[in-house]
Amino acid sequence: MDWITGIQKAVDYVEEHITEEVDYEEAAKRAYSSSFHFQRIFAVICGFTLGEYVRSRRLSLAGSELLTTDAKVIDVALKYGYDAPESFSRAFTRFHGISPSQVKKGAGLKSYSRLSVKLIFNGGSIMDYRIDTKEAFQLIAKKTRVSCKAEMTTAEISDFWARCNKDGTFSALCKYIPEDNIFGNCIVGANFGNDATEVDFPYGIGAPYNGKKIEEKDFVVDTIPKHTYIVFKCVGKMPEAFKKLYQQIYTEFFPTSDYQPCGGVDFEAYPSVDVSSPDYTCEIWVSVEKKK
Repeated sequence: MDWITGIQKAVDYVEEHITEEVDYEEAAKRAYSSSFHFQRIFAVICGFTLGEYVRSRRLSLAGSELLTTDAKVIDVALKYGYDAPESFSRAFTRFHGISPSQVKKGAGLKSYSRLSVKLIFNGGSIMDYRIDTKEAFQLIAKKTRVSCKAEMTTAEISDFWARCNKDGTFSALCKYIPEDNIFGNCIVGANFGNDATEVDFPYGIGAPYNGKKIEEKDFVVDTIPKHTYIVFKCVGKMPEAFKKLYQQIYTEFFPTSDYQPCGGVDFEAYPSVDVSSPDYTCEIWVSVEKKK
């Protein structure tokens, strides 16, 4: 199943439970993916997070219900996930530009339509990629846990990178990089899709491991199994170039490819921290399998 179909199945699940607490892990399962990976790619493809979609749909439906029924504001607030009329009123006003009490007075409302995912092919795109099958190797990394059940934001990962940059993690990792390795002298972000739980998801910043004695208490070593990867070259200022390439990968490349993502460990390989350069070059490694 391709990503376009998967996203639609997840959206259908969200819509079926729009007045309940949305289980982000369950939504991701509809796309045969981890919550972490699904939410991240959903945001890249759609331009907004899954959580933002849920909130906008609820507020749109709440406005329609207040306009067309005799429901009380407090009842509508509770129905669409708000514990108090005050918090509902603030969110409603930010979204619609009017307060709930003004709806019956004829003030205009905003509508946020249900998402219908369609694949549109745009010709002329050039993507640099290669297909590599790599033997098992060891990765040394510092890890964090990212929430699976609740809404995931890119800020969690960005903050983790910022902390590692400040605390010397990058320079410490360089001591363990072997001369001959698949990522060269890059530091990598590792998405451990196969280790997701119902609660959280591991994400690591690391590098191939040369076997030296580890001095840092918060570093761990994982054996990455033999796998096939499609490696995409990304050139340009970050994060704009990064987001554009991810969008192309999942809306243009995979729908027309013989391969599909398989939920293994994915990597983003960064050669330096000079990500503001217009010529900055990094790589995205996506673990894949042949489509059945």
